[in-house]
Amino acid sequence: MPVTTIPLPENFDYDNQSYVVPGTKRPGQTAHYRNAAFGLVSVETPNALKTLPEVFNNGYSMNPDARLLGHRPVLSTNPLKFGPYVWQTYREVDIRRRRIGSALHALFQSGELVGQDMETVGIWSQNRPEWQLVELALHAYSKVGVSLYDTLGKDSVEYIINHAQLSVIFTTVDHIPALLKMAPKIPVLKMIVSFDPLAPQTRAALAAWGETVDVQVKELGEIETFGEAHLAELIPVTADKIASLCYTSGTTSNPKGAILTHGNLAMSAYSNMYGIEYPPNSCLLSYLPLAHIYERVVELTTIAVGGCIGFFTADPLRLLEDAQYLKPHFFPSVPRVLNRVYQSAMTAGNVPGLKGALFRTAVQTKLDQLHKTGVNTHALWDALVFRKVRAVLGGNLLLVSTGSAPISAEVIDFLKIAFFCEVTEGYGMTENCGTCTHTFKGDPSCGGTIGPPQPVNELKLVDVPSMNYMTDDKPNPRGELCVRGSNCFSSYYKDEKNTKETMHDGWIHTGDVAEVDDHGRFKIIDRVKNIMKLAQGEYVALEKVENMYTACPLVGQIYVHGDSLQSYLLAVVIPDPIVLAPIASTILGTKITPEDTALLKAAIQDHRIVEEVMKRLSVEAKKNKLAGFECVKRIHLSLDPFCIEDNTLTPTLKLRRKDAFAKYKSELEALYALGEPKSDSSKL
Repeated sequence: MPVTTIPLPENFDYDNQSYVVPGTKRPGQTAHYRNAAFGLVSVETPNALKTLPEVFNNGYSMNPDARLLGHRPVLSTNPLKFGPYVWQTYREVDIRRRRIGSALHALFQSGELVGQDMETVGIWSQNRPEWQLVELALHAYSKVGVSLYDTLGKDSVEYIINHAQLSVIFTTVDHIPALLKMAPKIPVLKMIVSFDPLAPQTRAALAAWGETVDVQVKELGEIETFGEAHLAELIPVTADKIASLCYTSGTTSNPKGAILTHGNLAMSAYSNMYGIEYPPNSCLLSYLPLAHIYERVVELTTIAVGGCIGFFTADPLRLLEDAQYLKPHFFPSVPRVLNRVYQSAMTAGNVPGLKGALFRTAVQTKLDQLHKTGVNTHALWDALVFRKVRAVLGGNLLLVSTGSAPISAEVIDFLKIAFFCEVTEGYGMTENCGTCTHTFKGDPSCGGTIGPPQPVNELKLVDVPSMNYMTDDKPNPRGELCVRGSNCFSSYYKDEKNTKETMHDGWIHTGDVAEVDDHGRFKIIDRVKNIMKLAQGEYVALEKVENMYTACPLVGQIYVHGDSLQSYLLAVVIPDPIVLAPIASTILGTKITPEDTALLKAAIQDHRIVEEVMKRLSVEAKKNKLAGFECVKRIHLSLDPFCIEDNTLTPTLKLRRKDAFAKYKSELEALYALGEPKSDSSKL
């Protein structure tokens, strides 16, 4: 019998969502917290999914002929048009994963591919069915997967290939020339496998180039044909067998390769099966990068419950079109996407006249009901107002999840009533397979929190005296969040220094500061790192300040800067053109659209625009109760965003602070040269 989802107990007490393990309190730290609905699960739990082949087999056993991997085929290239989704079933995927896995096993056995510490296989591609086919083959034949970010810079790609000793990489045709160019610097690489069929002329040219650098160029179809001729039985694995080296993008140094085992990843998927309910063969829209742990684990969970995965067309501008065709039940997302959905819905609905009045009444009525009862449906207002909002993502949503960065309670609660489905906020990191906490379905007051521990985890807080966060603080304990469980890694690959900094006494020290409320829910409130001291001796957590200001709809991006020789903070603000354009139009008395880049660039030079942006930032600071020294006192506006290409963002879109400062060094120094601002003035 397959393992199925485990729903939340009836009449669950939302006032007590986690419990304290007796006898675990120590000086300088809280007791250990566990999930109150389900307790602690581990690889010893009866029927737990302990390896990745078990995850696939569980979904397969529900219905081998159910759809699993879907994509929209290209109908024409000029103009570019895509058809409706076509699908591969669990049974078809099983056949293909066995062919690919058998081929790789034979190639490693023959010495054509070389495994040094372990038999590693690289994948460098945007999300597509072939990504999962190869990954599932690696799980089944005890190979170690290494994903390369599609947006990684050349230096990081070289570093990971050499560090992980990748002798074979599966990729898309556009990456093959880059790999062949860097071949002299990555002598370990012996084979490149193209996901895309190659035109005869292209194939001949790439193969000839490959011969000159001792690298074979193959197509996936060739690998499958070879595997069919050399079919081998699946290779049994245990929970402690390494399944993946998952590299996290460093903001200041080389990527770190977290060693993730079958047990780590499978138990994360298993833990996610608690507290949810899915219809048979429910559907997920895959668009967040599969190279990142968040998307990887939600897709593993989807497979575990017998669901299906529809891949987007790789064009963010077609994402809503993809959703219309797919009509997904599950939409994993991130705050920057959901904030844009929120802003668009509010702009469209909050208009003058009867339409705007109806929208505001609908929103307030449903919010009041949500906060009192946890119920987010309403027969009248859903039919009259919110049905259109829900239809934007296909109309079938059951669950929207968000993670990777903070999101405001205001946005979470609006999305709950607008989509009238469950919207859950979670917290995780590569080192715990993206699984640590998430909010419970139906909790009327969880907005702004990350919920209780996942069933697979124990959490505790540890004092951070340098920042005055203590576990005996009132009313809520505060401190650095620490986590352990079957899903947690034990080390970084060939990196003892970073391992020692992260792992202490079997606990991952996350670097995030949290508090736990009287309902047993956690909330991220600060970051241990990126602390700087102002000239008057006050400590400021720059990431915390940035996260507060990012909630302002006008802010597309923000970099907050401090100097220990100065007593106040500055910021570079990249306004959102959609929000900026109407503000600039009103102030300047001329019509400016979001597409009028030249006019917007001129507008942000006007002191009235700068003052208006500053005024809105001040409102956000007041709303978030920032201390005076935490408030930005002067700003520079720019329409040149921080991005991966200029090295100011990591591939996971985290700010590289050193490079961000270098980009705007002269502008920031000019702002400090103006002298200290008057405390009662917002002049810039």
